[in-house]
Amino acid sequence: ENTDSRSLCRIHFHSFSILVCDPADVISTVEFNQSGEFLATGDRGGRVVIFQREPQGEYNVYSTFQSHEPEFDYLKSLEIEEKINKIRWLPLHNPAHFLLATNDKTIKLWKVSERDKRAEGYNLRDEEGRLKDLSTVTTLQVPVLRPMDLLVEASPRRVFANGHAYHINSISVNSDCETYLSADDLRINLWHLNITDRSFNIVDLKPENMEDLSEVITVAEFHPHHCHLLAFSSSTGTTRLCDMRARALCDQHAKLFEEAVDPSRRSFFSEIVSSVSDVKFSHSGRYLLTRDYLTVKVWDLNMENKPVETYQVHDYLRTKLCSLYESDCIFDKFECAWNGTDSVIMTGAYNNYFRMFDRASLRDVTLEASREVCKRRAVLQPRRVCVGKKRKETDVSVDSLDFRKKILHTAWHPKENIIAIAASNNLYIFQDRLTPNGHHNTPEIQSAPPKWQTQPNPPTY
Repeated sequence: ENTDSRSLCRIHFHSFSILVCDPADVISTVEFNQSGEFLATGDRGGRVVIFQREPQGEYNVYSTFQSHEPEFDYLKSLEIEEKINKIRWLPLHNPAHFLLATNDKTIKLWKVSERDKRAEGYNLRDEEGRLKDLSTVTTLQVPVLRPMDLLVEASPRRVFANGHAYHINSISVNSDCETYLSADDLRINLWHLNITDRSFNIVDLKPENMEDLSEVITVAEFHPHHCHLLAFSSSTGTTRLCDMRARALCDQHAKLFEEAVDPSRRSFFSEIVSSVSDVKFSHSGRYLLTRDYLTVKVWDLNMENKPVETYQVHDYLRTKLCSLYESDCIFDKFECAWNGTDSVIMTGAYNNYFRMFDRASLRDVTLEASREVCKRRAVLQPRRVCVGKKRKETDVSVDSLDFRKKILHTAWHPKENIIAIAASNNLYIFQDRLTPNGHHNTPEIQSAPPKWQTQPNPPTY
């Protein structure tokens, strides 16, 4: 790593872990809603768990429901996993919350609402809901609402099925709040939130002869402000910006973001490690953030030929690519995230490490999210991975990294310095700690390491 290992975000965080042990509980997606009050996670078992932020600042379980069940496609003799691939919140327009959740084939729109009153005094039904004998009804009464314990209900409002022949890897809600896109390996479809039986194909990369297939779609995302713009990346390392105003089928991109590869550094693994696993527009809409296997890159929408910033996530793995290929780790899909002001970038790595990069100071830090270091009142320390001889006792050798422990899914609160880290079965939430004068620290990486402490009583389920 090319920076002082003492560098650390100024953000002081509390954290807690959700302790689970069933393989079906491995977290597969993490997403804050637009206000940051709610955090949704999906797992390999098809469940969605929603956390709500309490007045004290901690996140606790708000609702849990089964979104998808395992299915079987009898025509293709194919099992369809219940694993939740992506979750996206819809903008809030009434007291109820709406979110989209998808597995490999089916997208569902869920409504999550609260109920704290129940109707009593029906004329034709008794207290248990059974129909009365009409001959016993001699008077009419007006039903009344009685207070009850708060009940959070999750109900499916729409089911969008049969839109994809290949596995869905992305969904993104449009800024018009009426449409959303879904992407699989070869196609991107545009859906209307009120129409479930048809979608409009806007990108199609499938060749007439599948032997001519040279790339697949890895991720797609709508622009946060312009409803006609969308970006999608591919396995060749390119990112295309499409304008739906130009033509209905966006097979001709408006812009192509691609960095030329130095021929002297090209190898057997070059194309594999250049595959883009995640793309995120900045909150301002000016920049694109892309993550490939070894780097995160920031692209200016006005400059296509090269990124304006490139950050090495774990460059020390270049000598390990052969073994990573044999273990299939080289195909891991890491996500990335902006902070609320687009000044800091976060992404995951191996050994339960995650990385932060300050765009202004160009400083970076490696931190660890694991149950061993996130104990009660524990202090998180910066980590440093070394290739050769250890400089400090706390350094970690690249040969001792555990590639089974990986942080693929991360999310950053849209307005505050709160981050969510999914590490296998565990969810870690790090929250900005107030300074003695009651103010929040700024998201700035500096040389003086702050203390990262755990929440006193971590909730479990």
